[in-house]
Amino acid sequence: MNTKPVSQQIVAVIGAGTMGAGIAQVAAAAGHPVRLMDARSGAAGEAHQKIGGVLQSLVDKGRMGAGERETLLERIVPIDTLSDLRDASLVVEVIVENLQIKQKLLNEVETHVSRDAIIASNTSSISITALANGMAHPDRLVGMHFFNPVPLMKLVEVVSGAETSTEVAAIIYDLAKRWGKTPVHAKSTPGFIVNRIARPFYAEALALLQEQACAPAEIDRVMRSAGFRMGPCELMDLIGHDINYSVTLSVFDANYGDRRYVPSLVQKALVDGGRLGRKVGKGFYDGTPVQPAAAMKGRADTPIKVAGVGLLAQRLADLLESAQADFSRDMGMEWTGLQVGEVALHVSDGRTANELAASRACRNIGVIDLPLSNGNDRAIAIAFASSVQNEHRDLVKAALGNSGLQPVELRDVPGLVVARTIAMLINEGADAVYQGVCDEQGADVAMKLGTNYPAGPFEWLDQLGIDYTLAILNNLFNAYRSERYRVSPLLQHSYWTERIPA
Repeated sequence: MNTKPVSQQIVAVIGAGTMGAGIAQVAAAAGHPVRLMDARSGAAGEAHQKIGGVLQSLVDKGRMGAGERETLLERIVPIDTLSDLRDASLVVEVIVENLQIKQKLLNEVETHVSRDAIIASNTSSISITALANGMAHPDRLVGMHFFNPVPLMKLVEVVSGAETSTEVAAIIYDLAKRWGKTPVHAKSTPGFIVNRIARPFYAEALALLQEQACAPAEIDRVMRSAGFRMGPCELMDLIGHDINYSVTLSVFDANYGDRRYVPSLVQKALVDGGRLGRKVGKGFYDGTPVQPAAAMKGRADTPIKVAGVGLLAQRLADLLESAQADFSRDMGMEWTGLQVGEVALHVSDGRTANELAASRACRNIGVIDLPLSNGNDRAIAIAFASSVQNEHRDLVKAALGNSGLQPVELRDVPGLVVARTIAMLINEGADAVYQGVCDEQGADVAMKLGTNYPAGPFEWLDQLGIDYTLAILNNLFNAYRSERYRVSPLLQHSYWTERIPA
């Protein structure tokens, strides 16, 4: 299709829902004649009208001319039958996420298009290899996974099944770029790139809730402070717990029950109870905006000292400086963290405060989360060993509050919130690369564009270093004795490679 002028490259979209309409709009904006079809009578026409409304809002805002709107709309033609696909260069299937229904449609589409037409599926989780099974020409089927809302989201996962032609994947990759998207190549494995690597973002929050470590609002607050646009609990509310739970279950089943993807009893209870999120007005939240809690204030004379050297100590110092706090530094300390009065807050390496207190034979020990905060709300999780008296806990929280930080006290759990989540995102990204799902750059690009993460897994790895990342993962594994926290072979290989003499 790339040898024809764009005006002759007809793009057909089957499925006129939100995603299908968005794909039709993007293709038409790139200059393609578009055929839009839906199994429900009249749905394609309704979608055409909705696209017109979306474009009119752009005209009203001065972002599109009235003439441009009319031209774009004229390119999109609703159709009723598959026989109208005969001249299509590309057919994009955007129907219900059901293997058998999609397979039936794809086999029918093949009988109506030319041999050189490419067929793409916008599936978010179904195997492209499985979808191609039974097709006369499985080499021309490719995954073209867009993200919602399609006109705004830049990422497109170009997914190759076992039979997908490398030429077809390359054509679709280049086409996505011409449509103004940022494509990444992915192998057809459960969850592809984004839905696979993103699982720990939700899973670690759900695990913390099951352990009663904290409340949903506290998790969301510290994750937003670490640079995420939304916390995991509010994002699950937005996505819909039925959808999020279904994707997790699909990835879990497709990986033969791998504990890394085990669904959560907490989320299942929400689904069973009909608390599906914003679309029904109740989920983790009952439609009430998440309001930050005020920091504890108290005595202003409790000294704060940044202990240790290296990246994490510097991050703590930068965080306090950004809050214009009064603190000192002690680079001679053999540990990294904050000395607040009599309490030593170690930066979490995955061990609990109780474990650290026992190993150091010291009562007044706590842990502080990975300091990634870079916004105005400098919320950061902390926890204390059970031997720390309430008086000392209150002094620590007051001192941090007086210094411009927003301490959020959790139950003493391994890895707190940010440290364990970032480490697991790195680990999942490493496993995806190790198994050939994508390359390192593709993983970083996909997670930043597909989920709006502040960094990709390998960017975080570069920031934190292999030693610290492995320490968190190994300590989580030791704490839970669960395969969920096993270290990716790619990280293990990188660790030992760095230690081979030059």
